[in-house]
Amino acid sequence: MSEILGTAAPADRAAVAPAASDADLLSGTAEAVREAGAALRGRFGDVVRHGTREELMRALAANDDAVLEVLRPRLSRLRPGAGWVEEELAGGALPSGEWWVVDPAEGNVNHLHGLPEWAVTATLVRENRPVLTVVHLPLDGGTYTALAGEGAQLDGRVLRVSGTSDLGLGIVATSQARPDEDEAVVRSIGSSITAMLQEALVVRTAVPATLHLANLAAGRIDAFWQFAGARADLLPGALLVTEAGGRVSDAQGRPWTPDSDSFLATTPGVHAQAVAALSR
Repeated sequence: MSEILGTAAPADRAAVAPAASDADLLSGTAEAVREAGAALRGRFGDVVRHGTREELMRALAANDDAVLEVLRPRLSRLRPGAGWVEEELAGGALPSGEWWVVDPAEGNVNHLHGLPEWAVTATLVRENRPVLTVVHLPLDGGTYTALAGEGAQLDGRVLRVSGTSDLGLGIVATSQARPDEDEAVVRSIGSSITAMLQEALVVRTAVPATLHLANLAAGRIDAFWQFAGARADLLPGALLVTEAGGRVSDAQGRPWTPDSDSFLATTPGVHAQAVAALSR
């Protein structure tokens, strides 16, 4: 298990913040994210046409702004001393303290194209450990939550990863972190898909990463990997998967942190097989 996803010992956790306080904070965060999700749902409908990259970026920003107008003040009231990560595509370790890592429209490009795979996410990171996360799907109303050391849930139902132990019987998925990845990352993505097509039952490729990881935590798929990535892409799903009993590492099986150049989450039974496939 990676350092950033490591769970503090009970005494350490109590020293940082009482468990009940974090549980109450998770409840308040879920309420805030659902309210913000309603704003994004209200903007969903016809395909938003754009003829230039500048038009696309303005449309993406308009969705983000509509959500943040609702979400940011509510989260700031919940935890006034927590910092706020301004850039949702940023990666790497955070400074000391508490930080809100938010993706106001995870899968934003899908939203603009009238596709249903998008969400609103908020994760509280404390001393570079994700403490709690909320992933809300405004179209179907589902809300995934996880609290470090306390498990993961979907609308109150406890989540567990699948018991699959044969990658050849598993559904796996991958995603691209950005549309403008450099050539080396693009080639890694292509070769990894080829490798997994030879090993897994089914390979799914789509954005966003968080929804694949939610499916993994819920036992619907068996592995997810990605090259590069941002904190807002991976932290919510990483906590969901870990709290649902899954494994998180980099693609070579080493401990994962936001500084890692690859990410792998699996059921325990296929982790070694997935690492072997991706390490070819």
